[in-house]
Amino acid sequence: MSTSAASHLSPAYPERAAWGTASKLRAWQQAALDQYLAEQPRDFLAVATPGAGKTTFALKIATELLDAGVVERVTVVAPTEHLKTQWAEAAARVGINIDPRFANAQGRHGGDFRGVVVTYAGVASKPLLHRARTEAARTLVILDEIHHGGDALSWGEAIRDAFEPATRRLSLTGTPFRSDTAAIPFVRYAMDHEGVLRSESDYAYGYAEALRDGVVRPVLFLAYGGSMRWRTRAGDEISARLGEPLTKDVSKQAWRTALDPAGEWIPTVLAAADKRLTEVRRGVPDAGGLVIASDQRSARAYAKQLTALTGEKPTVVLSDDPGSSGRIEEFAEGDSRWMVAVRMVSEGVDVPRLCVGVYATSTSTPLYFAQAIGRFVRARRRGETASVFLPSVPLILEHAGSMELQRDHALNKKRTDGDEVDWSPEEDLLAQANAEEGAPDSDEGSFEALESDALFDHVLFDSEQFGLGAVPGSQEEEDYLGLPGLLEPDQVAHVLRDRQRKQVRNDGGKAAAQQVSAHRALAEQRKELNKLVSAYASKSGQPHAIVHADLRRRCGGPELATASSDQVTERIATIRKWFVGRR
Repeated sequence: MSTSAASHLSPAYPERAAWGTASKLRAWQQAALDQYLAEQPRDFLAVATPGAGKTTFALKIATELLDAGVVERVTVVAPTEHLKTQWAEAAARVGINIDPRFANAQGRHGGDFRGVVVTYAGVASKPLLHRARTEAARTLVILDEIHHGGDALSWGEAIRDAFEPATRRLSLTGTPFRSDTAAIPFVRYAMDHEGVLRSESDYAYGYAEALRDGVVRPVLFLAYGGSMRWRTRAGDEISARLGEPLTKDVSKQAWRTALDPAGEWIPTVLAAADKRLTEVRRGVPDAGGLVIASDQRSARAYAKQLTALTGEKPTVVLSDDPGSSGRIEEFAEGDSRWMVAVRMVSEGVDVPRLCVGVYATSTSTPLYFAQAIGRFVRARRRGETASVFLPSVPLILEHAGSMELQRDHALNKKRTDGDEVDWSPEEDLLAQANAEEGAPDSDEGSFEALESDALFDHVLFDSEQFGLGAVPGSQEEEDYLGLPGLLEPDQVAHVLRDRQRKQVRNDGGKAAAQQVSAHRALAEQRKELNKLVSAYASKSGQPHAIVHADLRRRCGGPELATASSDQVTERIATIRKWFVGRR
């Protein structure tokens, strides 16, 4: 070991000297480290599922490079202010002192530190300052959740300008895919067999592998639908069943109606989630729950409902400020039941005792969903199970059913006719997920939520559905809420299948099976009617709601969500006649 390297193990850094190379790494961390040390690359991208331990892996590389004298400084770039503190504390535990309070106005860090932790926004505001710091000493730059480097064109350019001179760059992410086509700095892209440019990782460790290794918890998704009613800006009242095929706009408004604190959907789901948390705490006494809200107003309302429900005030996190960081840390170290948050939950926030979640946000991008669910999967010991309550929205259920898929960031794709085109940018994830609380929603004023109720639809586990619609508080719902909180993944699947078989047997065998079949048949009928209404609305230029209303006037009966099979059948026959002009 060189003199320079040996000096790094002086009494000023006793923790790292004790930690050394003896600390046991997980198998994937060791494999990725071995590959890194063998290749000694300037750039390295590690993709590991949330909760797998990317921070530990990165800090192990940092100690190796510092001890070998390859680098002299470490710069960590994190998405949020709160994560700056987490990185600094984790680094301190292995003897690397980095400054989480570094500000651009300082220009340099104190002599007690071997580097700094900054945010992507901070770098983007003064890229030349950070370039000068990087050039001043041999630097390892750790880019945490590197996909944020593509959040905006100016950000990507700033990250490149600031850290192009770095001796080494280690990029980390749990979700490399993005919804837009902004290239991520320091990431390789290669053409696949379909002519699509996709990101290439140097080491990947997915959710399926982590679940198999016991690194993350299995996740039960409990989906709740229900009937929604709202009033449009034009004064029309619309009703819809959450989870049934709907147009994009109607589905969005039904979803937002469900999340309205004044309705019955949210209180019912919060009560069910709290029951589930009580059951989990029988085996995991400090298990906590997290409600992810869309905005500040809703978060405060949900917190009041939880207080009335449990008799205990939840921790409320509304903004990315030092006070919020402290509240998160206090919750993480305690044993209280619930936290409600708007921001600071999408990625990196480390609260290992979170076991139950309520996805009460209208954010729908796969990246945000994956990062949000990542808050619940971090395993502390084998057998812990996570439970997340979801609105029964097809897009969200699709995200939940594809947890194990490994995705890459694609810069373009091909149409079916073979002409290559850029992907159309979707809503930017960060702007949507971490927008200032209280910012008006894009639909603000376009509708008024009137009423909602909640209906337990099913449990989704390992892409398999268990259970069908039941009224809240039914035995079927209680059976799933009462699942033990300590089960291995194969035990979870076995218990779910066994309980479903018992439900059918206890309900009367053949009659119960017929009831299940009838439920599915009615769901298919509703789906068919919705498709016909959509097609007719497109043909006639009328809104979907008007077509549904005309059908009800012509055929009679209640709204679609509560219509019988015979009533739906009559409406299908009627609208088919309309297509041939016999209206």
